[in-house]
Amino acid sequence: MNVDVNIMGAQYRLVCKEGEERALREAASLLDKRMCGIRDAGKVKGNDRIAVMAALSMAAEFLTAKAPAGPLSDMSLLEVQQKIATMQRVLDSALTPQENLF
Repeated sequence: MNVDVNIMGAQYRLVCKEGEERALREAASLLDKRMCGIRDAGKVKGNDRIAVMAALSMAAEFLTAKAPAGPLSDMSLLEVQQKIATMQRVLDSALTPQENLF
């Protein structure tokens, strides 16, 4: 089944199984809100970077939510948040165009 969604002003036609349309639309809406929030904050430029930052943020939230039974269970919430902030800084640095050294 095809589902049309809008993410940051762009239309996407996605394929999903029968009965999963609502979940896919909700996921697309969450991603759209997160990406638009990052874009509107003005700290990240470029749709690819915005998408990566949104994905990293959402993945970190997922891991934090799973922390009691997951790999982050020995860490406090503050430690998890600090790790997320570090990952975001590293990713932002990696995505920042480097000056030509030659």
